[in-house]
Parts: sequence; C-alpha cells; structure tokens
Amino acid sequence: MAEKSFKYVIVGGGVSAGYAAREFAKQGVQPGELAIISKEAVAPYERPALSKAYLFPEGAARLPGFHVCVGSGGERLLPEWYTEKGISLILNTEIVKADLASKTLTNFGVQGADSKNIFYLREIDNADKLVEIIKAKKTGTAIVVGGGYIGLELSAVLKINNFDVKMVYPEPWCMPRLFTADIAAFYEAYYAKKGIDIIKGTVAVGFTSNDNGEVKEVKLKDGRVLEADIVVVGVGARPLTNLFKGQVEEEKGGIKTDEFFKTSLPDVYAVGDVATFPMKMYGDIRRVEHVDHSRKSAEQAVKFYGDNVGDAVIFGDHDPASAKPKFGSYWIKDGKVVGAFLEGGAPEENQAIAKVAKLQPSASSLDVLAKEGLEFASKI
Repeated sequence: MAEKSFKYVIVGGGVSAGYAAREFAKQGVQPGELAIISKEAVAPYERPALSKAYLFPEGAARLPGFHVCVGSGGERLLPEWYTEKGISLILNTEIVKADLASKTLTNFGVQGADSKNIFYLREIDNADKLVEIIKAKKTGTAIVVGGGYIGLELSAVLKINNFDVKMVYPEPWCMPRLFTADIAAFYEAYYAKKGIDIIKGTVAVGFTSNDNGEVKEVKLKDGRVLEADIVVVGVGARPLTNLFKGQVEEEKGGIKTDEFFKTSLPDVYAVGDVATFPMKMYGDIRRVEHVDHSRKSAEQAVKFYGDNVGDAVIFGDHDPASAKPKFGSYWIKDGKVVGAFLEGGAPEENQAIAKVAKLQPSASSLDVLAKEGLEFASKI
C-alpha cells in the first residue's frame, strides 16, 4: 500500500469499526479524515452471523444482508455509505507493525491457508469455506472444539445441516465464565436431547489426515481418538494486542483504557473485546467478550446486564424436555443482586431483568429470590 495519511485510523474491520464509523459520521467527520484498515475483503459486518444464520442449509444469511449496524436495529452500512461519507475503506490489508509514537502503520500481504477441513471461524472467508465443505459432504461427523457461545452455536447449526456433532471442551461445563453448573446443565441436556455428543474435561491435541490431506481423526488429551470429516475450532479469537506491545498499558489480557476508552497514549483508543476498562458498578476493571459490548463501546455508551460473581440461585422451568422452558438466575454478593440471567423471557421481562442488574437492589436471601423469580424483577 502506498503511503497515505489520515487524521483518524481504525485498525481492524470488525463490529466495533462499523459502529465507530457511524458515530464519527454523526460527529461530523470530514471527507478524507477517517480510514478503516481491514485484512478482510468486505466492509464491517455483524460477526455473530457467521456461526448462526450464515451456515443454515436453507435461507442462509449473506452479505449485504448483515452489514453493521443491523444487529442493533440500525441502518445497514453498505460500502457505498462509507464512500458517501468520505470514509476510506482499505480492505485486504493486514497491519503487522504499529508505531504509536510516530503514528505510523505498516501493512503486510496475504495469510496462508488452513489445513483441509479444519476451520477457524473468525472471518467471512472462513465461513464461506465451511459452507462449501458442508454442501460438498452433505453429511458426516463434525467435531466442534470449544464450549462457549461460538461452540454452542456451531454445534446447533451443524446438526441442522445433518451432521453428527461432537463438542469437545476442557471445562467442567459449557460457558463456565457466564453459566453456573445448574444453568449449563439445562443447555447440555437440551443439546444431548438433540443428538449432540458432549465431551468435557479434555482438549484436542492433534489431528491425522487421509491421503488427500483432509482431516480424518482428532486426538484428545485423554487418549481418545474421534473420527472426523470436519473440525471447527469455535473457541473465539484472542484480543490482538501484539501490535501495541510495550507501547500502551495492558491488563487482564487487553489494552487498558479509561471510561472513555482512551489508552495510556494520547489520541489512541481501544474498543471492543481488546479493551480492558473500568466498570464503576463493580469497582473493578473488565474485558468484555460480547458483540453488544463491541457495538456499544464503539459509541462510548456501554450497556451491561450484571456479573456472575457471588452466590447464585436459579428459578423457573429449566427442564430441557419442556416445550417452552423459561428460567433465570440471580447472583448475590454482599447482600445485593449484582447479576441476572433469563432464558425464554418476553421483551418486557428481559428489560426488567436488565434493570435488576443495573440497580443492584438488596436481597434478603437466596430462598426469597428463588421463590419470587421474575416477580422480584417486576417490582424493581
């Protein structure tokens, strides 16, 4: 890429980039002042679609249908929108060096391909390749590595595509950073009921291939070997902080910022899951790995629904066999409700649950919360 100069540069073309561009436009950025540099070939899009509707066998989502900012009910920002606003979209360009003191970036060429039939679902190109192999094979055994959001979503959509699915993750239950064992038990039982095999407490340590170089087996740390036609690594992406190593303060695996997402260097901001920022509600700093945070932090208006610390209580119908299960959980710390969760709730019920997490009301006991359930939230 020839040398170019901009007043503002967004490194990365993820969800936050699109929402930040929209906010820049609202604030009156002038044509030619802002650039978005992305190693992908497309304008920013709602990344969660890659592990959901993008892989559906029928009626699959495709661009331009899920460009940002449709995920929050906003206008869809097509490539021409950036042109109209005078925002430079520099695509197919990976930044490999960042000198924040001199405010210069150095780009690099194309990345190498992954092993055959082993997919890392990080970008739309990965999803396209996975769609191709799903259509080509039509059925078979799919191994999903990871028990978080992405692993759960991938397992569900691969099952819809008529694959035998096995999930592998090292934790004692799925989504341990968010779910209690009781909440996780509901989802694990629900997935098992749908025919998805869950293998917990171990990790993939190797793969073997056939004569065509396609994966055929997954070796687990506990000694088991699983046959595989497709392997999808759904453990999410680690925050990309290496570019800025030694130039900005880091903490808890991310780039440390203040409440306005400013880093330790003037004129340098970090948003999305790369940012570790103060949450005054909890008197702590956190790094949040969720798409809603990427959307909101890009606009500097962060919205949260509490935390999963302290003692927890579950309420409602959490039987996986129920036709329409609806249940929730409250987390209590120091006599206050600091977190809340709800599955199967109506919009007004979700709003009530969110209000509980925000206001952190006092709670006399776990037993009272278990008995009152949603009624407790409706009274706040």
